[in-house]
Amino acid sequence: MERPNKRGPEMPAHPSKGAKGSSRAPPTLVRSAAAYILREQRLLFVLIGAFVASTLFFLHPYLSSSSSSSLRRPHLLVRPFSTISGGGGGGGGGGGRVPVGLRKPPLRIVVTGGAGFVGSHLVDKLIARGDSVIVVDNFFTGRKENVAHHLRNPRFELIRHDVVEPILLEVDQIYHLACPASPYKTNVMGTLNMLGLSKRIGARFLLTSTSEVYGDPLEHPQKETYWGNVNPIGVRSCYDEGKRTAETLTMDYHRGADVEVRIARIFNTYGPRMCIDDGRVVSNFVAQALRRQPMTVYGDGKQTRSFQYVSDLVDGLVALMEGDHIGPFNLGNPGEFTMLELAK
Repeated sequence: MERPNKRGPEMPAHPSKGAKGSSRAPPTLVRSAAAYILREQRLLFVLIGAFVASTLFFLHPYLSSSSSSSLRRPHLLVRPFSTISGGGGGGGGGGGRVPVGLRKPPLRIVVTGGAGFVGSHLVDKLIARGDSVIVVDNFFTGRKENVAHHLRNPRFELIRHDVVEPILLEVDQIYHLACPASPYKTNVMGTLNMLGLSKRIGARFLLTSTSEVYGDPLEHPQKETYWGNVNPIGVRSCYDEGKRTAETLTMDYHRGADVEVRIARIFNTYGPRMCIDDGRVVSNFVAQALRRQPMTVYGDGKQTRSFQYVSDLVDGLVALMEGDHIGPFNLGNPGEFTMLELAK
């Protein structure tokens, strides 16, 4: 007797539709692995995320600026430098174009006698071109109102001081204009102190001398190599000889201490802020004319002098300081007038 088959009915050879999903077990494994990594390696992912975020943060300004600039100026691929028109304020200048990258940096400059007639105009020019200026003046002949319009400028400083006494400043250039037309010690001691300062700090030094070092010249016009025709005991010889001494000291410091020096022999100058009682011939004639007094002409009046406007002189002083010429240099008008012609 046959034993009944206790097994169930035979399963078909092909699986049913529900059984097909059993072959896709790997996605479950991937999800399990991902969950494990996220759970167990959370710190690692935090560090990686922080690194990516910081990298994008720092690169974003550069990428945005470069992309925006390329959109705005697609035709400007290379721009080596810009140019500006020449001609600064405060006294003339060329009309050329100067590369911005080649412009000299602003300087720190001291001007002794900077509140005087010529000095105040020099300060105007230096401030206008962007330099920082320190005026040292004892107001013996200078006037504060000559530089009062600069007092609120952060690049301007005014020091009341007599250069006969030493002073220590840190500057790049020294314009030594301090000397009244009736000097006592300024030409000698003041010049020595300023030369000593130039030596200590390595500043370039410019001395403003005078055409009167030529005395009563026998040569017209006078060249810088002309020694002059002088009277050491004349009425005005204190001024003339003081300037000659200052020139000697200046050249000695150049030869002995290698100080960069410039010497400007200034001829008669006129213009705004001129002191009416400074003893110079133009101011004397103007003062006498305003007071309705007879004009004083010494001798036969055939002595000749040249006259220049103050702004022309200031341009010459700055050009001399910036140039390479060492030693005396005449700054004046080549045309001359006799004293009688000037009085008329």
